[in-house]
Amino acid sequence: MNTETLEKMRKMKFYGMARALKMSLEGGKDEQFTTDELVSHLIEAEWDDRHNRSIDRHISNARFRYKAAVEQIVYDGERTLDQNQVMRLAECDFINRRENVLITGSTGIGKSFLASALGHQACLKGFRTMYCNATKLFSHLKMAKGDGSYNKEIAKIERQHLLIIDDFGIQPLDGHNRSALMEIIEDRHAKASLIITAQVPVTMWHEIIGERTMADAILDRIVHGSHRVDLIGESMRKRKSLLN
Repeated sequence: MNTETLEKMRKMKFYGMARALKMSLEGGKDEQFTTDELVSHLIEAEWDDRHNRSIDRHISNARFRYKAAVEQIVYDGERTLDQNQVMRLAECDFINRRENVLITGSTGIGKSFLASALGHQACLKGFRTMYCNATKLFSHLKMAKGDGSYNKEIAKIERQHLLIIDDFGIQPLDGHNRSALMEIIEDRHAKASLIITAQVPVTMWHEIIGERTMADAILDRIVHGSHRVDLIGESMRKRKSLLN
């Protein structure tokens, strides 16, 4: 009967419950439980299993550039990185409030790592998250426009609780990319959050976006009420290479 029960659990995709019951049976622990305790134990095991699988799925779907965690972030006197600010952002309340985070600084300073760490934290808290390199994102959307999948891709982006656009501003936006950015920002404004990283300061984003009216509209939605992290210091990549 136990074998049949375990098989039915697996077929119903109660993997956590099946694993917990099997371990209890093998260890003889089932006899130590009252009926209520056994049911509670199995339900708890199933809950934890589904929660962990959901987190793994969020992390896999996000496709982060780095396997980064908040605990791995380096704070020292040479970096203008406020640990208190980072820990507040790691609570992910900014996502609940539909606010944005703008991270700027020179190349190699750790912008992408910080963004990925915050994104990973969002996944742990159950938020749907997508990481995109800006150049690759706009290139992908341009191709999608040609093959008819553009609306599908935009809808996929819109469903994310947190969108990370990394390395924004490497090159000025053309008309198509500017329109795509406007559509993404408009869809997310006051509805979902953004993290944007860039080598150039926010004051130069207007020039990168181009076309004054559209740039004004985009930046008004991105910058207003955003959290700003301006990193200054020596390249982390350079420091690591010297240490090695």
